[in-house]
Amino acid sequence: MTQVSVSSILGVLHLFPIGIIVGIISALLGIGGGLLYVPALAAIGASPIQSVATSLVAISLGALSGTIQNWKMNSLKIETVSLLTFPAMLTTEIGVAIANALPSKWLLLSFAALQITAIWLINLKKQLQKEEKKAAKIDFSESQTNSTAPILKTQGIGLIAGVLSGLFGVGGGIVMVPLQVLLLKMPIKESVQTSYGAIVLISLWAVSRYVIADSSNVLIEPGLMLGLGSLFGANFGARLLPKLSDKLVRFLFTGLLIFLAVYMSLQAWAL
Repeated sequence: MTQVSVSSILGVLHLFPIGIIVGIISALLGIGGGLLYVPALAAIGASPIQSVATSLVAISLGALSGTIQNWKMNSLKIETVSLLTFPAMLTTEIGVAIANALPSKWLLLSFAALQITAIWLINLKKQLQKEEKKAAKIDFSESQTNSTAPILKTQGIGLIAGVLSGLFGVGGGIVMVPLQVLLLKMPIKESVQTSYGAIVLISLWAVSRYVIADSSNVLIEPGLMLGLGSLFGANFGARLLPKLSDKLVRFLFTGLLIFLAVYMSLQAWAL
């Protein structure tokens, strides 16, 4: 990793407001922000592998800030976060291997397909909520203590999130949110808060893997600048989330996924 200097930090100061915006979006939608950090880093001349590795530094800082805020508001389920995180750590390497084997075009198209799948899961859950409105009132933590099914489902979500995190270089929230809503019947805001907590450890683990492989791929200054900006943004976003309706959060989540799916498809077409 390169040494941090005053001049180098000033050279990437323009990334600070970008980090603030990404931090707000991440806390509201439960995603780590890598989908937005990577293009920003590539724009300042970082290589693709450096963009992915360095974005994880910023993701870790932003997710940590939002998670601390959620914990202070008693909105964080530590047990569920653990059930998601540790399986994800085990399968991250699988995703990395698949990413290295896939041609760039198919990797981008696969990413776009992931976004569309997540939208479908959210819309499906919306229909199920209308049909099971009474059943949805059952407390999740209570049902979790009475059955091992929610535990196994949560661990399964973590395994999937780990593969896709390594494959696409994201924190995993883009997958954990819709799957928690669908399989665990959790309210979307609660699933956002839980996935955000899991992103902290998943991202830190991924950073450690990149450092071990080649420390030059982790650019300290840009990562710190984006991360510091995201600290402010994520704190604000975590405070704002409880004030928003589930309908609005779902709309924002769907809108972002549509935008990313179109963008990735266009990138693949360009190749």
